[in-house]
Amino acid sequence: MESFKVVRPEFLNHYGYLFGGFLLKWVDEIAWIAASRDYPGSRFVTIAMDRVEFHRSVKQGAVLRFDALESCRGNTSISYSVHVFADDLTTGNEEPIFTTCITFVRVDEQGRKIPLSRPGT
Repeated sequence: MESFKVVRPEFLNHYGYLFGGFLLKWVDEIAWIAASRDYPGSRFVTIAMDRVEFHRSVKQGAVLRFDALESCRGNTSISYSVHVFADDLTTGNEEPIFTTCITFVRVDEQGRKIPLSRPGT
């Protein structure tokens, strides 16, 4: 799944760069949406994010592109590889800024793990 986000002033830290917490929130949300669309009717909660390493700083006005792709499937869990790129709309260049693997587990209404359904069922 591909998604985009504009870095606005309210997302900046006191140095004028994107605050990392916002990026982590967006990655979690976009990967959760991808999982929920791939497995309709499933209730997912985040259980892990494998690595948090920011490759480049991001300034106001940048357009971020998020790519979330299923990378691993278990009995009750699903993992998505998420790549984030910053687009420079002036030059058309794109730079990778962040990559991680995020894992969700499927739970029932009481929060207990349950097996994944087949995609589309």
